[in-house]
Order: sequence, then structure tokens, then C-alpha cells
Amino acid sequence: MKIKLTLEKAYLKITRFCTYQERTQQEVRHRLYMWEVNADEVEELIARLIEDNFLNEERFAKAYAGGKFRMRQWGKIKIENRLKAKGLSSYCISKGLQEISEEDYIQTLKELIEKRKEKAEKKEDNPSLIRQSIYYYLTGKGYESELILKLLKEND
Repeated sequence: MKIKLTLEKAYLKITRFCTYQERTQQEVRHRLYMWEVNADEVEELIARLIEDNFLNEERFAKAYAGGKFRMRQWGKIKIENRLKAKGLSSYCISKGLQEISEEDYIQTLKELIEKRKEKAEKKEDNPSLIRQSIYYYLTGKGYESELILKLLKEND
């Protein structure tokens, strides 16, 4: 038998959920509905979480973008698409992407090109197929086509 959460118990439980790591309103809303909190209370709880600074989508976007770039070496396109899928506003997405310095972005892309080139050269002799392999790999990681092509030309 399920016990209905009171508003206060739901608040305490959801604050623990938000304290563990940054969350979006969409994630919090989904979790509250899983706990069978009614819609009016869900919106009240979300407003309270924002007011008490447990929930901040700009902060989430910054942490997400910075983390995915540093840890997974994702490009801005992939990060932006994932943030959109999480229901974040364009404003929050742009703030998140500002966490990635242009200098670090270019340097990471150059390093990825070098690593991928070494790997591709072990399997392939044809320079155009090597470039194609690098290009597809990097577009899959979310880097911009024009930037990839520019750096590939510089690398030749």
C-alpha cells in the first residue's frame, strides 16, 4: 500500500534529490509525478525550490556544458541539443555554452584531430578516407563542420 506524501515530506525528499546534483525543472517535475504528487503541488514545490535556490536552470546549464566538454569532450552542437532536449530556455543554453572558452575549445578539437588521425592512419593509407573518418567522428561528437574543416586544412 502506497502512502501519500504530504507537501512537506515531498519538499524534503525533492530537496535531497536536487542537492545530490544539479537538476532541471523537467527532471524534478518528472520525479514528483513518479511519487504521485498532484499537479498543483508539483508546481508549488518547483516554485519553492527555485525560491530557495535548490533549482536553478542557468546553473544546471553551466555545470552540464562545462562537464560534458571537459569530461566527454563534446562539441557545442551536441551540448546545445542535449540541453534543448532537457527543456532549457535559449537563454540558459547560451549561458551554459559560455562556460566553454574558445581557446580550450579549439585546443581540444586540435587534440581530438591528432588522436583520431593516429588511429585512422593505423587502419587506412588513403588521406581522403582518413580525413573523412576524422570529420565524421568529430561531427558525431558535436563539433561544427566549418571549424573541423578549417583545422583539418591547417593540419595538412
